[in-house]
Amino acid sequence: MKKVLSLAMVLFMVVLLAGFAAAQDKKPAAKKAVKPAGVEVDVVKAAAVVDAVDAAKRTVTVKMLDGSTKTAKMGPEVKNFDQIKVGDRVNMTFYQSVAVFVAKSSEKPSASEVQTVEVAPKGAKPGAVVVDTVEVVAKVESINYKKRTVTLKGPEGNVRTFTVDKAVKNFKNIKKGDDVYLRITEAMAIKVEGQGK
Repeated sequence: MKKVLSLAMVLFMVVLLAGFAAAQDKKPAAKKAVKPAGVEVDVVKAAAVVDAVDAAKRTVTVKMLDGSTKTAKMGPEVKNFDQIKVGDRVNMTFYQSVAVFVAKSSEKPSASEVQTVEVAPKGAKPGAVVVDTVEVVAKVESINYKKRTVTLKGPEGNVRTFTVDKAVKNFKNIKKGDDVYLRITEAMAIKVEGQGK
């Protein structure tokens, strides 16, 4: 869980620093202070070839077109694992969505994770779709408007300071004690196509 929370914090800052300024209202309709918010979505498709299969550990290592390798563990829900062979062509789609918003304090820092897995039916070509959703609430411990830094306290009490890019609108509206909500959704779809030529 610590690895997931660290990843969530890093992803939060990537979104915050990369600038979700486009999602900001230039002039809010109400006089109420508008807090920063944004969503970033990324989809990557890749082709690979199965480089190794470890039946005992239920892992598959695929070699990407750039020569890099990735190893994935296939749980018992992958019924067609025994059909995967070295040399099989694999099509993969990676999806990542990060939604971030700041709100007035309403709860203690927290984190939760949900995973959904859908697999090909028994006897079909191996394939799976795995969706992970992580929700994290961090608390603004301190903020330095001049240096554009914000210090966040995570659910496990970990405290980190981040620099916020100038492209982020409404930065001055973030206050000590505000909650920073993150919802990170990652999905991976894998389909084995069969032996390559």
